[in-house]
Parts: sequence; structure tokens; C-alpha cells
Amino acid sequence: MMLLNFIILMVCVLVSVAFVTLLERKVLGYIQIRKGP
Repeated sequence: MMLLNFIILMVCVLVSVAFVTLLERKVLGYIQIRKGP
């Protein structure tokens, strides 16, 4: 049971990190496009 909880926690963390990274890239890309010449 402890191992299962740990695996679920790790999956949640990885998904959160991936989501934040994706969002950050979108925002940075949007800002760069807006700032462009």
C-alpha cells in the first residue's frame, strides 16, 4: 500500500511538472511573439 501511494504521488508530481513546463513554454513563446520586431 505504501509503495502504491508513493507511485501515485510520483505520477502526480511528474504530471504537474510537465504541465507547468508546457504552460511556461506557451507563455514564453507568446511573450516572445508579442515582443518581436
